[in-house]
Amino acid sequence: MLGAVVPDVRAQQSLTRYAELLSTAGVERGLIGPREVPRLWDRHLLNCAVAVPLVPEGASVIDVGSGAGLPGIVWAIVRPDIVVTCLEPLQRRATFLEEVVAELELIGRVQVVRARAEDIVRGRGPVTSLRARVVTARAVAPLERLAGWTVPLVQPGGELLALKGRTAAEEVEASRPVLERLGIVSVEIVECGEGVVDPVTTVVRAVKAS
Repeated sequence: MLGAVVPDVRAQQSLTRYAELLSTAGVERGLIGPREVPRLWDRHLLNCAVAVPLVPEGASVIDVGSGAGLPGIVWAIVRPDIVVTCLEPLQRRATFLEEVVAELELIGRVQVVRARAEDIVRGRGPVTSLRARVVTARAVAPLERLAGWTVPLVQPGGELLALKGRTAAEEVEASRPVLERLGIVSVEIVECGEGVVDPVTTVVRAVKAS
């Protein structure tokens, strides 16, 4: 199954090592619950990997609320053509991410920024000018609230790729006024990984005006 999603052998090896780090240090530090370990591949790693084809070639990506690095680290492993910023406010998570970046030799393609997206949007704190072609988030907040933290970080003509669950359609409808106010010109729900992951990965793709 891994080979079907990630054909590159080196990427497979890196993803396997990342899984080991998540199931050991990640659990010990409280980034991953012990009950998640048996389903780490299907529910987390492959769940993120099947969505990476939506990322344009050579894109810059910001992973908001990166946590343990999902999907940012996975995307960076699978797609060496993209540059990823893992945006994470909590020190223990940011430290883990920095260790993962070093261990997996992702330095230069992945940077870890310890900050809150809300503070960047409002011009508070040490980081005030972070922007990218693609902004993503997974299991962070309902779309209506998430939009205010993420869309302002999207470059003109770029897009938000929010990994969502079964409530994606309802969240899109509830957040349309907010999305339009923030300059989103089109929204679609894309299902990724049919036949690979169950349930499929649901992504809300929102394109910003250029």
